[in-house]
Amino acid sequence: MSDPTVPESRPPLPPFTRETALLKVRAAEDGWNGRNPGKVALAYTPDSRWRNRAEIFRGRPAIVAFLTRKWAREHEYRLIKEIWAWSDARIAVRFAYEFHDESGAWFRAYGNENWEFAENGLMAVRHASINDLAITEGERLFRWDRSGPRPADHPGLTELGL
Repeated sequence: MSDPTVPESRPPLPPFTRETALLKVRAAEDGWNGRNPGKVALAYTPDSRWRNRAEIFRGRPAIVAFLTRKWAREHEYRLIKEIWAWSDARIAVRFAYEFHDESGAWFRAYGNENWEFAENGLMAVRHASINDLAITEGERLFRWDRSGPRPADHPGLTELGL
């Protein structure tokens, strides 16, 4: 018997159109901005393969462990993703996120992700390349309630000149 708390599928499903790819990107952004590792991990296949910076790992337990470590050190994390390209079962995004460390130093991380989805809409492969730029608190651009998704009227990366 399957666990009713674990999704069997995560619409929209491939093959993606521009509209459904945009929905998938925003859903991923909203999920990550919620900063709940267990909930975020459910968007990935049980054996999902990840490369994030220099870390390579597989599976939901490893995703939860990674995100738990990440958000323990990246305080007031706020993320914006923007679609770059898409095909039948793949989406490429660029993103930026802002956070501060335990000492209060602020950073903006820039990156690109390549995603591949299973037929059920769960992400099976995620490759992320990311670099960090130290910023001052005054240079921050992502300013919304830190407890959730980016408001619909908050500018995206292109509108912010990123």
